[in-house]
Amino acid sequence: MNKPTTHAWFITGTDTEVGKTFITCALLHGLRDRGIKAIGMKPVAAGTDASGKNEDVEQLIAAAGINAPRELVNPYLFAPAIAPHIAAAEAGSMIDIGPIVAAFNTLRGMADALLVEGVGGFCVPLGPHCDTADLAEQLGLPVILVVGMRLGCINHALLTQQAIKVRGLKLAGWIANHIDPEMSRFEENLAALEARIDAPLLGVIPANSTSEEAAKLIRLPD
Repeated sequence: MNKPTTHAWFITGTDTEVGKTFITCALLHGLRDRGIKAIGMKPVAAGTDASGKNEDVEQLIAAAGINAPRELVNPYLFAPAIAPHIAAAEAGSMIDIGPIVAAFNTLRGMADALLVEGVGGFCVPLGPHCDTADLAEQLGLPVILVVGMRLGCINHALLTQQAIKVRGLKLAGWIANHIDPEMSRFEENLAALEARIDAPLLGVIPANSTSEEAAKLIRLPD
């Protein structure tokens, strides 16, 4: 793998809790193993611990190969673990895509590769008039889709693929993350997705893998 010049991707998922942060960290580990300076960005996060930190953001910072300013990695952070547009309204705030794009551009100048992790699924509202799809469109990045392998994932994956295409964005690839170890007919569901998603399968992650283990099983798009 040749060292990229500030390549960047937008990481989205078929739903919340499908392993976007886990996969983003795995990709960061893989880049670091190749000597590539990489940063993970979480523009919007909701849910903090007693110290005011968000678990996803902390994992991305730990996995990154660069010590980037926290306010750039995560421009918007809200305490309650609820939908971000509701959290912002309760905080008397508004999520503005402009500062996120500015932070992204600054981070992009600091690294060879930048992974931007969305919040929830692809169309999660960020405010009264914008959502995560708007953010992805503004950034104009190729999209990597994390499919949480569980009952219902085929429908969720195909709807997300349609939403990405409607925005004029490239679906650069998808990753099957086996989040439900008890999923019935896993291989059959995987085959159905491969036949219907118009993008390369970048990796299949077994249940209960660590991010370091997953890093060896996935690749970034060519």
